[in-house]
Amino acid sequence: MRLAVFLGSSPGPARHQALVAELADALVAHGIGIVYGGAQVGLMGLLADRAMAAGGEVIGVIPRAVFAREVPHTGVARLIEVDSMHERKARMTELADGFVALPGGVGTLEELFEVFTWQLLGLHGKPVALLDPDGYYDPLVEQLDRVVAEGYLSAAKRAALPRFRDVGELLASYDVRA
Repeated sequence: MRLAVFLGSSPGPARHQALVAELADALVAHGIGIVYGGAQVGLMGLLADRAMAAGGEVIGVIPRAVFAREVPHTGVARLIEVDSMHERKARMTELADGFVALPGGVGTLEELFEVFTWQLLGLHGKPVALLDPDGYYDPLVEQLDRVVAEGYLSAAKRAALPRFRDVGELLASYDVRA
């Protein structure tokens, strides 16, 4: 089993770094591989380094054009170079059995919403979730609930993007004991 993790290429605050370390440790402990954006910087690099140090499988998928900004992580088990951000997400979707978004910026949101939209359209049947212990995604969740209230999305489809408050809840959703 592999989980695609969307998260920031910036380091973010210490509490988000701790969340990334906890997730990496838990995934490796349960034999779950990681698919991520392939960078060695920020939260992305921390996730890869922590998982690899514990002996976990880490696959990076990075667009060639991003190399100049987000230096690729050459230490991962497998680094896949693609031509575009769209191709990156398509390849990550092929490699992963599910998706989780941790705190990040606009790129993280873009990745999350593309795979969530693909799920809603039936292009894949894999779970998509938020891991949000500190309320980082509160405004996003409120907006999604408003989209439902205004009639642009059904409550059933909205429920397909759950928010988990801790790593244990997330793993339980995949029937993996934390």
